[in-house]
This record gives sequence, C-alpha cells and structure tokens, in this order.
Amino acid sequence: MPSQSSPSRARRGTLVAPAAVATLALVLSGCSSSDEESSKASGKAGEGFPVKIKSALGTAGIPERPDRVVTLGQGSTETSIALGKTPVGMESYKWGSDKTGYLPWVHEAVTKSGDKLPKQFTGGEDIDFEAITELEPDVILAPWSGITKDQYSILSDIAPTVAYPDQAWSTNWDQQIDIVAKALGRPEKAKPLEEKIKKQLAAAAASRPKYKNVSFSYLYNSGPGTLGVFKSQEQRVQMVRSLGLTVDPVVKTFKETKGTDSALIGLENAEKLKDSDLVFTFYSDAKNRRDVEKQPLYAAIPAVKSGAVVAGDDPSFVTASSMINPLTVPWSIDRYLPMIDKALTKSDR
Repeated sequence: MPSQSSPSRARRGTLVAPAAVATLALVLSGCSSSDEESSKASGKAGEGFPVKIKSALGTAGIPERPDRVVTLGQGSTETSIALGKTPVGMESYKWGSDKTGYLPWVHEAVTKSGDKLPKQFTGGEDIDFEAITELEPDVILAPWSGITKDQYSILSDIAPTVAYPDQAWSTNWDQQIDIVAKALGRPEKAKPLEEKIKKQLAAAAASRPKYKNVSFSYLYNSGPGTLGVFKSQEQRVQMVRSLGLTVDPVVKTFKETKGTDSALIGLENAEKLKDSDLVFTFYSDAKNRRDVEKQPLYAAIPAVKSGAVVAGDDPSFVTASSMINPLTVPWSIDRYLPMIDKALTKSDR
C-alpha cells in the first residue's frame, strides 16, 4: 500500500540492467519456437479469440483464451478470481497482507475455491521480470497500475500485456472489470459482476438511512504541515458515497492535482472543512497519526475536534477500502459500517 504522500499510487519506474534484458531475451527466444508450435497444435483459439486490447502503452494481442494469468497493480487479481480464473502469479502487497502473507480477501476467495494460491513477486518500481518469466504467463493484466513504458516493453516480450487505457492509476473500477473480462474471454460476465457490486453497496446504504445527508471529506497527509483531500471520483471516496454519505461541497472547489483524483490544499486551509459532518482518513503508522492529530489547525477541524473521524489503522482494511472490486467491497462493508456508526455518535451535527 502506498504512503499517503502518493494518493494516485503512481510509482517511479526503473530500467532493468542491460545484462538482465539480454538474459531475458535469450530465455524468450529459446521458448518462442516451441510456444508457436504449441499454439498451432492447440488449434481452435476459443470463442471470441484472438482479441486485441489497446492501452496507453501499446496494444495487447491475445491469440487464445489465456490459461496462465499474471497480475500487476491493484484490482486485477481480485477481478480475475471473481471471473473464475485464479492467477498463477500476482504482485505482492506486504503492507496490506495479513499473517498468511496474502491480502486476506484474496486468500479467503482462493482457499474457498480450492485453487492454488498465486505465487507472489515484487512489483512497483522493481518488477521481478525473472519471476514473471518463470510463471510462463499467457497474459499479464495491469489495467490499474503504474507500470512505465520501459517496463511495459519488457513485459510485452514475456506475454501480451494489458496496461491502463489512459493514465497510470486512473482506470475506473467498472472499466477494469470490462478490460479483465475481455482479456480472459469472459466479457459476458462483466456487467453482472458490476451490478452485483452496486447491489451490495446499495443494500448497505439501505440498511443505514441515517447516513443520508451526512457530509464527509476524505483526507490524507504526507506528514506534519501537509493536508490533502480526495476528490469525489477517487475509488475510496466512491465507496463511501455508495454507502449513502455525501461529499462535502467544499471539496469540489479545491483544485485537483493532475492525475491523482485528489487535491493538496495545505494545512492552512483546514478550516475550510468546517462543514464536514465526518472526516475519513488513514495514517501510515502510529507515529504519523500522533504527529498529525497534535497539530492545532488539524485538531480544530470540527469533525476532528468532536471525534467524528473514521480512521483506518489496519493496513488490510486501509488497502481494501481504497479500491472497488468484487472481493474488496463485501470485505470492506462488513468492517466499514460499525466504524461509521461509531463516528456518527460523536458528530455534533
């Protein structure tokens, strides 16, 4: 899970050393002829294949229904599992994982299905290309990620790679489901899955009519003296809105930091959040929380002053509630509602 200083989850890419690229090229060239023969031997590509999926970094040509799937970024692992295809490999998220070493909702879903848990590998700036190559993927899914052009080029030499359609970390949750479903040859399952998520959120909202007309702002910080606000379309804000709460109108007046779905407003503007009934936020660790909450300007925000704050301190919960996908939504709802109920009892509105 990225720090609060990176609301867009954007990561700086790193180039692989020339020697590593050369080694990778040899591995790939050694497999190309046999892969081609295998493809020809398999004959029928499958209904709807081949398919091409365009992205901001290039076009992925997927010749046949993929069997071995590898996922990068966030959300594509969960979406693939929900569509009935457990990946053979996934980017690891140590910060949000539990004692099993996996994101808990991923571990629960895969264990329940009886499938083998995906092998985890390093992603982000230091993608473990060798580990991905060893997994022999048929497709690499990264529609909601921060992979760079250079990383994409290497990944595409390993297998057809599906990147983001516009900007890094900017793919909408339903758009991601559409993309993953198409890549897996299961496009007809996308809309029902999206509707299921909407119904789960709507049912939660219906169970809490008291949330209606309750305004909130979702804050983040990168340390003392800083303050940022997530905008309405950011996924964690979308989740809260879908539970029936309303974004404080003042949030719309803040200028968005390009490509982040957020606005750095500065601690000096904390007083502008005076009409937020609730404040949602998270902290990178206990020290970060202490340092932020002891600041007079921050502590003076009415919702903060009254204790009407929904602040996740469990890394798994913070991670799950930061993204909307088929596995995180039900997992988050069960934990979110009691937290919001408690914060509402402290609101002076």
